[in-house]
Amino acid sequence: MSNAEPWLRGPLEGIEPLVMPVFYTFEQVREELGQQLQGLTREQLWRSPGAASVGFHLKHIAGSVDRLTTYALGEQLSDDQMAVLKQESVPDESLDALLLRVLAALKRSEEKLRNINPATMYDKRVVGRRALPTTLLGLIVHIAEHTQRHLGQAITTAKVVRHQTSPSAA
Repeated sequence: MSNAEPWLRGPLEGIEPLVMPVFYTFEQVREELGQQLQGLTREQLWRSPGAASVGFHLKHIAGSVDRLTTYALGEQLSDDQMAVLKQESVPDESLDALLLRVLAALKRSEEKLRNINPATMYDKRVVGRRALPTTLLGLIVHIAEHTQRHLGQAITTAKVVRHQTSPSAA
């Protein structure tokens, strides 16, 4: 692992340049989540300090990457994907299980996005039951920025709950 963030390590061979930001984001997630969340207790993982818990953010990263990738491929969500969405706030998994869930979702998305035809970047796509309009490129951008947003929120929330539960905070 280089000291430079993934996006500063150069182009990724075999990846369409307009899709590369997603791959950079996913690599940053892989590198930072395990490192930044290491040692969180189950109580800290699911604590909501006036904001969503770290556990929620991990479930949401995995689920939203899967859902947004589905939309990017021009498909609609399955009943299973909807059921996963409804369970994102349920405090039912360990940190290790959630990290594995995130890593699996990133890998599945990369396998699908790796095959994007650059000629289709501006093709129309729709999102959700209301069929909100976007493009494949719009979804690519959103997968990257949305994932990055929740990565930051998970890391910040972890810092807050560690501080709240540290002996010196009492």
